[in-house]
Amino acid sequence: MKQANKFLFIAALVVTFLFRLAFGLCLGLGTVAADEKQIYLIGLKYYTTGAWPYFGPDVTSSIQIPGALQGLLVGLPFYILPIPEAPYLLLNLLTFSGLCFFAWYCTKRLPEIPKWFVWSWLLTAPWTLCFSTNIYNPSYVLPAAILFFVAAIETYPFLTRGIIPPRWANFMMGLTLCWIMQLHLSWVMLVPYVLLSFYCQSRKFGSRASSSLVWFAGGAIIMGSLLLPTFIKYGLRQGLGGTNETIQFSSVNLRRNLNVVEGVLGRFLSFASYEIPRFIGNNTATRLAFLKDNPWLIPFVIILTLVGILQCIAMLLLWFKKEHTQKDWKAMKYFTLATIALLYFSFLFSMKSPVSHTLYVTMPVAMLYSLYCWSEFLKKRNWQKFALVMIICGIVFEVGLAANNFKRTSIYLERNRIVEAIREKDYRLLGERREGARY
Repeated sequence: MKQANKFLFIAALVVTFLFRLAFGLCLGLGTVAADEKQIYLIGLKYYTTGAWPYFGPDVTSSIQIPGALQGLLVGLPFYILPIPEAPYLLLNLLTFSGLCFFAWYCTKRLPEIPKWFVWSWLLTAPWTLCFSTNIYNPSYVLPAAILFFVAAIETYPFLTRGIIPPRWANFMMGLTLCWIMQLHLSWVMLVPYVLLSFYCQSRKFGSRASSSLVWFAGGAIIMGSLLLPTFIKYGLRQGLGGTNETIQFSSVNLRRNLNVVEGVLGRFLSFASYEIPRFIGNNTATRLAFLKDNPWLIPFVIILTLVGILQCIAMLLLWFKKEHTQKDWKAMKYFTLATIALLYFSFLFSMKSPVSHTLYVTMPVAMLYSLYCWSEFLKKRNWQKFALVMIICGIVFEVGLAANNFKRTSIYLERNRIVEAIREKDYRLLGERREGARY
């Protein structure tokens, strides 16, 4: 029986990975001006020209993140498999593996929640499927963010469960911080977590905490080494790519943060909910057009949207819950509150608005907090049945969304151009990099 269950579990994981991969391929790259296509072009340029990718994603037309990681993550897969889908394979392996690790970790922390729910929810939730399966720099942030927060949490005495040994937790923090540093400016929000970790470890281990710094430095050096060629060639000032200019006080964000739905709080909580409208259109008109073209999905969209709203409201109200079977519930809810407060503060000094992808790095915190919220309910049979029905509805919706995207936005609409670019070793056949891009 155990062998049969193990086989079914592995088979389910394989099917889920293939579904996630297919879903990502249906999302497509958009126009040349779209961030997704520009990220793809960075890697395609590296493969077709062989020029070292000194800089990664564009922040603006004049600001670009330093480091080779983004170009390597997209470009290296072409050397192994020179087909348009190659970067999608690596990306989905990374995000799928990260989410599997997170599901394993969450079941260790919250064994009372049915494992089938944790695994199926994390792998099919809108923000882990509809966003992280496409070629986009925040997508590559997700697996590193999961490792970072799991590692950081395991070094805090008020939250640790002793699941990850301290030396590996420190190594993971150093590695993933320098990973995210080359992909997205949200890495700066992780620095306070590292400082808190070192403070807690110094209080706990005293002089022996120096080994924590060594392990952290080891991980940071491995990934940070990809930044060195940029600074060697361009120097420190030019090598920053203008990213130092992104720190500025924003009175506009001060007003935006007051919006509970569209501000930091609403967007943070939505990571752990069925936020459906975000993925069917950019505005009311495009969303209505989607429903008109796919009328059979209307019941699923309505039900899941309502559930998503209720999830956010419930997570907000349950924060005030005092009694919980998990002894570290108080620590978890205040850790979540501190994360939200940090996001509010950070965006006061950011040139970017607090839109969802700019704070996607904190998605693991939102997800873990939500599982604490649902753990009390999911002990009961009726809530388990309800959760199962919602997950099935979510998958049906996502299949319908993928089918719609396949006809309208998928990579296969321009696959021939990418094949030609790979064969001719000329990335320009797909599109030009943005004017002013350093790479």
